[in-house]
Amino acid sequence: MSKPAVSKPVVLIAEELSPATVDALGPDFDIRSVDGTDRAALLAAMPEAHAILIRSATHVDAEAIAAGRQLKVIARAGVGLDNVDIKTATEAGVMVVNAPTSNVVSAAELAIGHLLSLARHIPDANHSAKAGEWKRSAFTGAELFEKTIGIIGLGRIGTLVAQRLAGFDATIIAYDPYVTPTRAQQLGVQLASLEEVMELSDFVTIHIPRTPETTGLIGAAEFARAKPSLRIVNCSRGGIIDEDALFEALSTKRIAGAALDVFVTEPPTGSPLLGLDNIILTPHLGASTEEAQEKAGVSVARSVRLALDGELVPDAVNVAGGVINPTVRPGIPLMERLGQVFSGLADSPVTSIDVEVRGEIVEFDVNVLKLAALKGYFTNIVSESVSYVNAPLLAEQRGIPVRLVTDPVSDEYRNLLTIRGGLADGTEISVSGTLTGQKQIEKIVGINGYDVEVPVADHLIVMVYTDRPGIVAIFGREFGDAGINIAGMQVSRKVAGGQALSVLTVDSPVPDGLLEKVRTAIEADLLREIDITA
Repeated sequence: MSKPAVSKPVVLIAEELSPATVDALGPDFDIRSVDGTDRAALLAAMPEAHAILIRSATHVDAEAIAAGRQLKVIARAGVGLDNVDIKTATEAGVMVVNAPTSNVVSAAELAIGHLLSLARHIPDANHSAKAGEWKRSAFTGAELFEKTIGIIGLGRIGTLVAQRLAGFDATIIAYDPYVTPTRAQQLGVQLASLEEVMELSDFVTIHIPRTPETTGLIGAAEFARAKPSLRIVNCSRGGIIDEDALFEALSTKRIAGAALDVFVTEPPTGSPLLGLDNIILTPHLGASTEEAQEKAGVSVARSVRLALDGELVPDAVNVAGGVINPTVRPGIPLMERLGQVFSGLADSPVTSIDVEVRGEIVEFDVNVLKLAALKGYFTNIVSESVSYVNAPLLAEQRGIPVRLVTDPVSDEYRNLLTIRGGLADGTEISVSGTLTGQKQIEKIVGINGYDVEVPVADHLIVMVYTDRPGIVAIFGREFGDAGINIAGMQVSRKVAGGQALSVLTVDSPVPDGLLEKVRTAIEADLLREIDITA
């Protein structure tokens, strides 16, 4: 009697992908197609799907994830994940993967294209010539040769831009507080402050992520510093340039020109920028090349194969995947969050990182915790998506040595996870955390040598000041008057009257102006707001 045929895992392709994507999946899957924009058809197809491959048009929300009773992986053939409910997927144990490096070359080349288009008025000259005009003098441009070009953000894309600009014999300066002078020197780039980049540059191109700290980074004050000849490009994320301030600077000819591929609202319907003649606009084309699309499809196809085979998936954005001991797995999200706190504490470039794991957990393979720490550290400081495979590469590119230190002895806690690092100014920072109770509650238990015990929260404020009566009342009143609710607080000190560290968890982000007011009121030596992304 013959054995019944073993059914193949079902891979659902919800949008048009390159033939190379299907080839990369291979013959081991039952590949089905559905129109992901047809909601009824999508939900009907989800119950049998083990994996779904999408681009930007298909929304895999809580309803779709609930319908996918056998779903193990959601694969986005691209970078952005706005159309995937990552939180619900994580709660359901569904892996979410993307293709974080598929568009880096395309994005870098687009930025170069915008720089040249601004310098030589190429779009307007093309439009004029096609209209039968021949106005050569109207389109007199500028060379990049021997100009000063400022790069804001020396992550992977910013680095590619710097390498390509080297051929123009321009002076390249860059603002990136997370890059060491040694790494910048290797790229032929001179590090500068944001103010210096805006003052000295003839061209500026932006390549940083959008975070609470970088939103509106380039505004009226920055444009006031600029040369009238400045031309600025943003192919990174919408909102890093204050669009109102940009409109004012362009419309008054405070700067010469701008080129945007990204906007606060996309499409930017009704934006006053649309009516200006000294701006070039493109509809978010950073990843819109045949090569990038094919790379994205092939990349996520490989990730799907790994995920359905139970292997470690380097490009997973929510879970590490692979054969990871259940005792180790709860530490992964905690270590990622500790990495974000660590990056928030650093006020100069990090030159070394030690990931320390102590306690009974070290009898298992804990290498994934080092990857999680690096993923958390880089999450809010580079423009590209960070994964378990590129996080070590990002550290290597920045010349940051990383060590994993394990010790079976943990004196106070069953297991203790710590990230410790040296900074370029010679100081050291550290943050420690643990999981407590049956519910495995994530807690921060140490910051820079101070003992604390506070739950990990979305918004943290860390303050260091001279211990004296009335300090808590002062900052409590300032936050209360501003409508910022303090959900939790702990004060730690080593000696009475010495330095004290306070950690606050608050319910909402704190405006920069209020932080500066508190800093002055309590004469703080350190005051940091740290936002932790899920």
